[in-house]
Amino acid sequence: MAASAKIAGAPISWGVCEVPGWGHQMDPTRVLGEMRDAGLVATEIGPDGFLPRDPAEMAAVLKEHELTAVGGFTPVIMHVKGHDPMPEVDRVLAQFAATGADVLVLSADSGQDGYDSRPVLDGDGWKLLLGNLDRITARAAEHGVRAVLHPHVGTMVENGEEVQRVLAGSTVSLCLDTGHLLIGGTDPAELTRQAPERIAHTHLKDVDASVAAKVQSGRISYTEGVANGMYRPLGLGDVDVASIVSTLGTHHYDGWYVLEQDTILTEAPVGEGPLADVRTSADHVRSVLGSL
Repeated sequence: MAASAKIAGAPISWGVCEVPGWGHQMDPTRVLGEMRDAGLVATEIGPDGFLPRDPAEMAAVLKEHELTAVGGFTPVIMHVKGHDPMPEVDRVLAQFAATGADVLVLSADSGQDGYDSRPVLDGDGWKLLLGNLDRITARAAEHGVRAVLHPHVGTMVENGEEVQRVLAGSTVSLCLDTGHLLIGGTDPAELTRQAPERIAHTHLKDVDASVAAKVQSGRISYTEGVANGMYRPLGLGDVDVASIVSTLGTHHYDGWYVLEQDTILTEAPVGEGPLADVRTSADHVRSVLGSL
């Protein structure tokens, strides 16, 4: 598949999120239809409950909208003694088998609701987390699926030191989320140059650095940052998207570019709503890819 065709959407760009009380949750029929209107050919599955849980029904909904399933963002608790993450992973892999999705996007769930706080992980917790990452990587591979870890604000892998610990202590590939990395204190362009061979999936976000700085300093919460427009359409923020995509291309990256501008809606949008920003982002990525 040509690189320009490997641009996918994610329901969070329409405000659809797993966090309780996040905001108005749009109907999947409208969201998936608008993805096609934006010229996208694929989507991540979205949070549990957005699409039918039954694998066959999920596949039928995606087929109806002429969308391929890329994979899905899957928060999993991996650091708690006595908690086995495998039953949840196996359930998701069954959905992937039915839909043809091939990327399991893991986040190291803190066990708390939302992304505004997290516990501190001790040495035993880190050992368990890294071991579970390798277990899940192997289990996914048995199903022809590539597991990737998504460093994410408010999870057990958020900041630069934690990302480096994962790179050194496990075999899991990474989801390069240009927004969450930046907010967590990692330069996404530098990480792309440092470890291109570990990047197997990409979430493209642009960020208003002035709002992100308030989140980093604790002046506002992550959720407040999203509500205050921290995420911008690609090309309109402070992330060097062109440099990141160029570096990935130089290293023969053949994964997906998922458009993800986290959004909080207070009500059902009138007119185009989030679709307008998704169009802007899609056009920007196509332009960048076309210039390579």
